[in-house]
Amino acid sequence: MNKICLGFAVCGSFCTHSEIPGQLQALIDEGYEITPILSETVYTTDTRFGKAEDFINNIEEICCKKCIHTVAGAEPIGPKMLLDVLVIAPCTGNTLGKLANGITDTSVTMAAKAHLRNERPLILAPSTNDALGASAKNIGTLMNCKNIYFVPFKQDMPQYKHNSCISDFNLIPKTIEAALQNRQIQPILL
Repeated sequence: MNKICLGFAVCGSFCTHSEIPGQLQALIDEGYEITPILSETVYTTDTRFGKAEDFINNIEEICCKKCIHTVAGAEPIGPKMLLDVLVIAPCTGNTLGKLANGITDTSVTMAAKAHLRNERPLILAPSTNDALGASAKNIGTLMNCKNIYFVPFKQDMPQYKHNSCISDFNLIPKTIEAALQNRQIQPILL
């Protein structure tokens, strides 16, 4: 297979970040060439889940590339047609809302806008506490958009967090394969 150029963008939802390195390595092992993209918040924020610098170093070591982390750094993705497919995982409720409403003010939303102008697949892996609340309308809007696909997701601890959903990151490779064939992997809701 010719190497497929895959953008992999990471937003907040810091509790899911421990899964990202393994997913990146699995995709590289499958033959993808990965360009890592981090939101400004991810690039600069230390949390109880880890230090930003450690996360960045790990991602850059796995991908053998520096992370894009600014709006200006993400803008060339479109005109230079740098990516065949773009994944946003995790995709927070904030990013879902911005994408659904055409707001381009972060490295991740700029990467998505720049990439979509080339009519290539954008894959979203929602991870948000309000997927079945305030973000539900944005998910619905994005599901109805051309070239946007979803990693299947399910409720996350519904007995405690009634509106929370999280994607199954293990389904990212299958979602990419389907999206590259202009298909949405099914079922979307697990």
